[in-house]
Amino acid sequence: MTFLIDECLHLSLVGVAEERNHQAHYLVYLGMQGWKDPDVLKRAAERDCTLVTNNAADFRRLYAELDLHAGLIIIVPNVTPKRQQSLFEAVLGHLGKRALVNTVVEVAFEEDQIAIIEYDLPD
Repeated sequence: MTFLIDECLHLSLVGVAEERNHQAHYLVYLGMQGWKDPDVLKRAAERDCTLVTNNAADFRRLYAELDLHAGLIIIVPNVTPKRQQSLFEAVLGHLGKRALVNTVVEVAFEEDQIAIIEYDLPD
């Protein structure tokens, strides 16, 4: 799987993905810092990337308008880089090798436990 890591998350998530033999690109290093959300989505779609973000509200709305996408991972809420890494590692373990076509995965800490919710979008 190939991930596009949004600028609202820490660069270290690229390393988390690469340690599990995935490709990952950091939005900032692609010269995309400050891009509007629709433009980020367009680039993710062009590159067939699964977007990893914590901007849940905006990207849920944008992804709901697509007929086909490579998936969306939402890390909520805004937490420290170490916690972002833990949450992303949990998602990657949960997914294994399967693709996220038209799927959203949300991950968060709930009472010091990691909770993962997965659903289709559009449904």
